[in-house]
Amino acid sequence: MRIIFMGTPDFAVPALMALHAAGHEVVCAYTQPPRPAGRGKQPQPSPVQRAAEELGVPVRCPLSLKDEAAQAAFAAHAADVAVVAAYGLILPRAVLSAPRHGCLNIHASLLPRWRGAAPIHRAVMAGDEETGITIMQMEAGLDTGPMLHRVRVPVGHKTTGELTEELARLGAAAMVEVLADPAAYPPEPQDEALACYAPKIDKAEARIDWAESAAVIERKVRGLAPFPGAWFEIEGAHGPERVKLLLAEVAQGAGAPGTVLDEDFTIACGEGAIRPLRLQRAGRPVLARAEFLRGRPVARGSVLA
Repeated sequence: MRIIFMGTPDFAVPALMALHAAGHEVVCAYTQPPRPAGRGKQPQPSPVQRAAEELGVPVRCPLSLKDEAAQAAFAAHAADVAVVAAYGLILPRAVLSAPRHGCLNIHASLLPRWRGAAPIHRAVMAGDEETGITIMQMEAGLDTGPMLHRVRVPVGHKTTGELTEELARLGAAAMVEVLADPAAYPPEPQDEALACYAPKIDKAEARIDWAESAAVIERKVRGLAPFPGAWFEIEGAHGPERVKLLLAEVAQGAGAPGTVLDEDFTIACGEGAIRPLRLQRAGRPVLARAEFLRGRPVARGSVLA
């Protein structure tokens, strides 16, 4: 097929590579424009742009697809289908209908659960036992289109980062399967009664509330790892110091929420306790608990904010 690929982050790259490897003609890759990043804040191309350029695929980075000129340029590719994976721009009706088979989306949840911007984070934080990939025919609504294919995976004790990598691979394979034999995947309407939404993660959510239960905090830590990272504050010589908690385990213990219960850094929660496994101070590398405590001891009885 003649394919337009539309994606931006690392999550989308395996799908672009898989479609190219499967022998499809990827006529163009649409992605977000380069953004300032790194210490120098120099514009950096997206992961999809870098991958497309390595494959020799032409790249377009429009700021919007709402104007007629952008829509005409899109339609001029005469694509059979557009494959969309975490692109980041709203697709107007004129774009959705331009390819012969429309636009197919790789969505990182088992729709209709977790429509929206942060489906992986929300599934982990909610304690879902499973999540997965849905290949969906796109329409004007937010992730409301009919489903063509779903692949399930257990969440277990995976972080959002680990699930993102797994689902990126599964999504790429699932899309290749659907495009190999579209007739084998008839559209299935979503059950609106089961729909729920996954809003973008707000930075304020990342602060740990020690009054919550250990189970809820442990899920938040996994759900926000590696980005943006759940965090708390330790009182230091020069005031509060922010520390990211990137992995933790539920532990035995009880006490006033936020109190350090022992020399092994067990922390009391509203119900139960947790023990950090991987932490990161601002501007420092990620460390295992023992390494962290060697460089930044935390006394028993300390109260974390």
